[in-house]
Amino acid sequence: MALRLSRLNQKFTREPEKQNLMMAKISLPLFAAMLAFAGVLAGCQSPKARAPSGSSAAPSTRNNCYSLLHQLLGEQKDVSILRFIKKEHPALKNLVNRIAANSSAGAQLLEAFARRDPSIILDDLELPAGEVSTRQAIASTKEKELLTEAGDEFELSLLLTQTEALSYAWHLAKVAGENESDPDRARALAGVSEDMEKLYREVFAMLLAKTK
Repeated sequence: MALRLSRLNQKFTREPEKQNLMMAKISLPLFAAMLAFAGVLAGCQSPKARAPSGSSAAPSTRNNCYSLLHQLLGEQKDVSILRFIKKEHPALKNLVNRIAANSSAGAQLLEAFARRDPSIILDDLELPAGEVSTRQAIASTKEKELLTEAGDEFELSLLLTQTEALSYAWHLAKVAGENESDPDRARALAGVSEDMEKLYREVFAMLLAKTK
């Protein structure tokens, strides 16, 4: 799946793919700082609320989906950082690494779209203030859970957050593609949606196996 997204990235941009290499030794304070990104914890960081503007045109569904998806994938690519202070079973670790790789490739794909087409906006994150506050509260709760839990409890919490994040990414990419007029980009978004759906189903299957 990540390979397919990598090839799509090469199609939409000539810049070499940059890989973010994490150091094997990471300090707990540094990790705690990175946990401030609610996407690593809750699967979706809360966008900032914007003041309504009567003069500006309403954001399009496409750009709003692009923006939310880009933010989510950008956060999901860091989910594998958890392995530096938590010990998961090899199967879960492998799955988390694939989620991170696919998310990174997907985020780069959207950035390539935006570089080629100025009409694509990746910072249109408008949400109602109540929704933003609720997401922040959820993220805070999940942060405490993932930092304090260990063993099976930690793995279950991680899997639960990933079912939420992957389902959201799957459907964001689907709706973005349905509202994309460019056929090549629409096909690429359908591929991202398919990849996120497959990862979601893998996570869900693993979650079911652990609860039996």
